[in-house]
Amino acid sequence: MEELDFKEAIERSLKIRELYHELELQHHGSEWTIEEDALAFLTDAGLVGRQTMSQQGRWPAGKDSRKELEHKIGESMWWLIVLANRMDVDIKDVLGEFLTKTEKLLGK
Repeated sequence: MEELDFKEAIERSLKIRELYHELELQHHGSEWTIEEDALAFLTDAGLVGRQTMSQQGRWPAGKDSRKELEHKIGESMWWLIVLANRMDVDIKDVLGEFLTKTEKLLGK
Protein backbone atom coordinates (compact mmCIF):
# COMPACT_ATOMS: atom_id res chain seq x y z
CA MET A 1 0.00 0.00 0.00
CA GLU A 2 1.29 3.46 -0.84
CA GLU A 3 2.27 5.91 1.87
CA LEU A 4 -0.58 8.06 3.14
CA ASP A 5 -0.18 11.83 3.34
CA PHE A 6 -1.36 13.22 6.70
CA LYS A 7 -3.49 15.93 5.07
CA GLU A 8 -5.20 13.27 2.93
CA ALA A 9 -5.70 11.09 6.01
CA ILE A 10 -7.48 13.97 7.74
CA GLU A 11 -9.71 14.70 4.74
CA ARG A 12 -10.65 11.03 4.30
CA SER A 13 -11.25 10.61 8.02
CA LEU A 14 -13.65 13.53 8.16
CA LYS A 15 -15.53 12.31 5.09
CA ILE A 16 -15.96 8.87 6.68
CA ARG A 17 -17.23 10.51 9.87
CA GLU A 18 -19.81 12.43 7.83
CA LEU A 19 -21.02 9.11 6.38
CA TYR A 20 -21.33 7.64 9.88
CA HIS A 21 -23.31 10.71 10.97
CA GLU A 22 -25.78 9.93 8.16
CA LEU A 23 -26.16 6.38 9.50
CA GLU A 24 -26.66 7.68 13.04
CA LEU A 25 -29.43 9.97 11.83
CA GLN A 26 -31.10 7.07 10.00
CA HIS A 27 -30.89 4.66 12.94
CA HIS A 28 -31.21 6.97 15.97
CA GLY A 29 -32.59 10.26 14.71
CA SER A 30 -29.53 12.22 15.83
CA GLU A 31 -25.77 12.33 15.36
CA TRP A 32 -23.47 11.11 18.09
CA THR A 33 -22.25 13.81 20.45
CA ILE A 34 -18.58 14.60 20.94
CA GLU A 35 -18.79 12.72 24.24
CA GLU A 36 -20.11 9.63 22.45
CA ASP A 37 -17.28 9.88 19.92
CA ALA A 38 -14.79 10.13 22.81
CA LEU A 39 -16.27 7.06 24.45
CA ALA A 40 -16.06 5.14 21.17
CA PHE A 41 -12.39 6.17 20.89
CA LEU A 42 -11.68 5.00 24.43
CA THR A 43 -13.36 1.68 23.72
CA ASP A 44 -11.22 1.16 20.63
CA ALA A 45 -8.07 2.28 22.48
CA GLY A 46 -8.87 -0.35 25.13
CA LEU A 47 -9.16 -2.94 22.38
CA VAL A 48 -5.69 -1.91 21.15
CA GLY A 49 -4.48 -2.84 24.63
CA ARG A 50 -6.24 -6.21 24.55
CA GLN A 51 -4.96 -6.99 21.03
CA THR A 52 -1.45 -5.97 22.11
CA MET A 53 -1.66 -8.45 24.98
CA SER A 54 -2.75 -11.09 22.49
CA GLN A 55 0.05 -10.21 20.08
CA GLN A 56 2.57 -10.49 22.93
CA GLY A 57 1.23 -13.87 24.05
CA ARG A 58 -0.31 -12.54 27.26
CA TRP A 59 -3.94 -13.07 26.21
CA PRO A 60 -5.50 -15.82 24.10
CA ALA A 61 -5.16 -14.91 20.44
CA GLY A 62 -8.15 -14.87 18.14
CA LYS A 63 -8.11 -16.09 14.56
CA ASP A 64 -7.11 -12.74 13.06
CA SER A 65 -5.43 -11.18 16.08
CA ARG A 66 -2.75 -9.34 14.07
CA LYS A 67 -5.29 -7.93 11.59
CA GLU A 68 -7.57 -6.83 14.42
CA LEU A 69 -4.65 -5.08 16.17
CA GLU A 70 -3.76 -3.24 12.98
CA HIS A 71 -7.40 -2.28 12.40
CA LYS A 72 -7.87 -0.94 15.94
CA ILE A 73 -4.65 1.09 15.78
CA GLY A 74 -5.85 2.66 12.53
CA GLU A 75 -9.32 3.20 13.95
CA SER A 76 -7.91 4.86 17.06
CA MET A 77 -5.90 7.26 14.90
CA TRP A 78 -9.08 7.99 12.92
CA TRP A 79 -10.98 8.77 16.12
CA LEU A 80 -8.27 11.21 17.26
CA ILE A 81 -8.51 13.06 13.95
CA VAL A 82 -12.32 13.18 14.24
CA LEU A 83 -12.27 14.29 17.88
CA ALA A 84 -9.73 17.02 17.23
CA ASN A 85 -11.82 18.34 14.36
CA ARG A 86 -15.07 18.29 16.33
CA MET A 87 -13.43 20.26 19.16
CA ASP A 88 -11.80 22.81 16.83
CA VAL A 89 -8.29 21.57 17.50
CA ASP A 90 -5.86 21.54 14.56
CA ILE A 91 -4.38 18.07 14.86
CA LYS A 92 -1.43 18.93 12.61
CA ASP A 93 -0.51 21.88 14.82
CA VAL A 94 -0.90 20.11 18.14
CA LEU A 95 1.05 17.07 16.95
CA GLY A 96 3.82 19.30 15.63
CA GLU A 97 3.91 21.28 18.87
CA PHE A 98 3.98 18.08 20.94
CA LEU A 99 6.83 16.61 18.88
CA THR A 100 8.89 19.83 19.02
CA LYS A 101 8.37 20.25 22.77
CA THR A 102 9.21 16.62 23.48
CA GLU A 103 12.31 16.69 21.26
CA LYS A 104 13.53 19.77 23.14
CA LEU A 105 12.87 18.09 26.49
CA LEU A 106 14.92 15.11 25.33
CA GLY A 107 17.75 17.24 23.94
CA LYS A 108 17.13 16.59 20.25
